[in-house]
Amino acid sequence: MRLINFLLLVLASLLLYRLVFGHNGVDFYNSHRKEVTKLKHDNEQLIKRNELIAADVKDLSVGLEGIEERARNELGMIRENETFFRVVPKREDN
Repeated sequence: MRLINFLLLVLASLLLYRLVFGHNGVDFYNSHRKEVTKLKHDNEQLIKRNELIAADVKDLSVGLEGIEERARNELGMIRENETFFRVVPKREDN
């Protein structure tokens, strides 16, 4: 009976050692946990960016309103027979 208990104790010790220090053990888990968290955060950012791009593509493919809005905001374009007013704040001379 003592031999069986001793063998079980040795086996349990080896399994515990492998669990803590072996490949894919606790050390491996702790060292990679931060990396996995960072990658999840990066994926969430990329998913949000992709959703914005998909909405932009849909807006541009539906009609001319999206294209016109982009041309006005990004390129400063105006329609024919429109008047463009630019309001410049007064400079303060020191």
